[in-house]
Amino acid sequence: MANAKTILRNSNFRIAMLALVIFAFDQFTKHLVLKSLGAYDERIIIPGFFKFVHWGNTGAAWSLFSGNNGALALVGLLALVALFLTRHHFDSHTLIGQIAFGLIFGGIAGNLADRLIRHEVVDFIRFYMQLRGSNSEIGFPAFNVADSAICTGVGLIFLITWRNEHKPKKTVEPETGFQRKAD
Repeated sequence: MANAKTILRNSNFRIAMLALVIFAFDQFTKHLVLKSLGAYDERIIIPGFFKFVHWGNTGAAWSLFSGNNGALALVGLLALVALFLTRHHFDSHTLIGQIAFGLIFGGIAGNLADRLIRHEVVDFIRFYMQLRGSNSEIGFPAFNVADSAICTGVGLIFLITWRNEHKPKKTVEPETGFQRKAD
């Protein structure tokens, strides 16, 4: 029982478990989209604001580098390895750091699985605005659970880094050796 408690307290275990949950949820939601919507179909949820779509993306965010699925799969794999190897530089031992890395790893793995299995990333969440008096719309590019997890995790990493850079520094008093907060 003591070993189980030690494992549950291990930051790498918590990161891996959250990554696995994100990966599974991402793949499950994409499976639902593939089963319920045909390619390029849409289902309006809130008219003029939100709909589910079934769009394939062979590019990166906003379809940048479209048609480069293989190269982007390699970039995703390299990013996953690089982040794993350098995670200790980003407070991955704190709970918020573990959540950030779990979100990022799970998201990258979810989109990487799409690239390797489906040869495109399945995007299905679309926020938009219908332009008055026309069938045209403007909106945010379609995204998925993995994209949301990656963006949230990166935002948390930025927050952690900013917070650590703006913490009051502790100084040591030369005569007493006691620590005090810097002004």
